[in-house]
Amino acid sequence: MTKSDNGKAHTLRIAQEPDADALLGSSPLAALVGMLLDQQVPMEWAFTGPLTLARRMGSDDLDARAIAAYDPEAFTGLFTEKPALHRYPGSMAKRVQQLCQFLVAEYDGRAEAVWADAATGAELLKRLNALPGFGTQKAQIFLALLGKQLGVRPTGWREAAGAYGEKGSHRSAADITGPESLAEVRAHKQQAKAAAKAAGGSG
Repeated sequence: MTKSDNGKAHTLRIAQEPDADALLGSSPLAALVGMLLDQQVPMEWAFTGPLTLARRMGSDDLDARAIAAYDPEAFTGLFTEKPALHRYPGSMAKRVQQLCQFLVAEYDGRAEAVWADAATGAELLKRLNALPGFGTQKAQIFLALLGKQLGVRPTGWREAAGAYGEKGSHRSAADITGPESLAEVRAHKQQAKAAAKAAGGSG
């Protein structure tokens, strides 16, 4: 399980699959990769991806250096092998490898170093936003996940996470702690999508 600065271990239940969730909780890189994959596929599929990838690489964990150095074509093969790791396995394989190459270059391959010494929420958001494949929304959701479930709470983290940092919200993966909250987050996303579609149609 991931440990925050105070050494306390945390359990995640986003993938809704015990082994996949155990890896998310023990590996900061797995949590980052799961967040990266969380687009245009069900959340459970995205967050189960890190475990599937680790197993296809012959390991129980993910290693940024190993991924960064992997032959790109062979690495894409790990994503496209059935069942595919994502709806867009080729492009996501490239993004995951780019993420790990960035972590090796900037953080000595340690995903947790991205947030370990961030003094403020704004600084942490800036660091997350700089990661390959992480736009502002994805960075804010991951920041909220760190604060709400992993005990990483630099000054102003809720404000930096925007609406995703709100207490009691059910907007994103940051709020999933089991099947019930997953259903609530999914319902919120469907409502937001319908509202956006209605707004677009009315124009």
